[in-house]
Amino acid sequence: MPRSPDQTRECALTRETKSVADLVRFVVSPDDVLMPDVEARAEGRGVWITLGHKSVAEAVKKKAFAKSLKTNVTVPDDLAGLTQRHLETRFRNALSMSRKAGQIVTGSTKVKAAIEAGEIIALFTATDAAEDGRKKMLGSLKGYEKAAEEAGITGVSVPHLELLDSTQLGLALGLENVIHAALTKGAAAQSALATGLRLARYLTSEER
Repeated sequence: MPRSPDQTRECALTRETKSVADLVRFVVSPDDVLMPDVEARAEGRGVWITLGHKSVAEAVKKKAFAKSLKTNVTVPDDLAGLTQRHLETRFRNALSMSRKAGQIVTGSTKVKAAIEAGEIIALFTATDAAEDGRKKMLGSLKGYEKAAEEAGITGVSVPHLELLDSTQLGLALGLENVIHAALTKGAAAQSALATGLRLARYLTSEER
């Protein structure tokens, strides 16, 4: 079973105790290879590291995994990149579930209409989107948020995330290419947003 966000664990790199929502888990496979367990479901003893590309790379550099496990394990050359790919896969799967539940819209016209109707909980833009298209969609989003504020509706802030390119978004949603997409209300959409925000947090710390 996945861990509750209320649970805490110690980061093997910093030795700080944090919520599991702020950490990512790693486990040793049957062939003694360290692997990301991004859903925190795998059996066996886990090692927890602060959620972030930079933190995972630093943990590898400082041999934090072997120290925590008190044994030598095989660590993939690019564990930070591998962890990112696992998080991306989880996000794509969550997007696919939201599509099956009818809780996501795609295409600039439909997305803009959903924004203006106040129906969305998150806006996604492909990383390879044209700048003018990106600006227009963000303009619509800001316009909606401003209108809500003027109407006395407080706390209206819709997350805007750029996590996948148009091909990746399309594959996740069973379409050829997707530039703009928006999650509407529902449990599947909330799950997709949570996994997207988690991936975004991981990428934020990445050294470029």
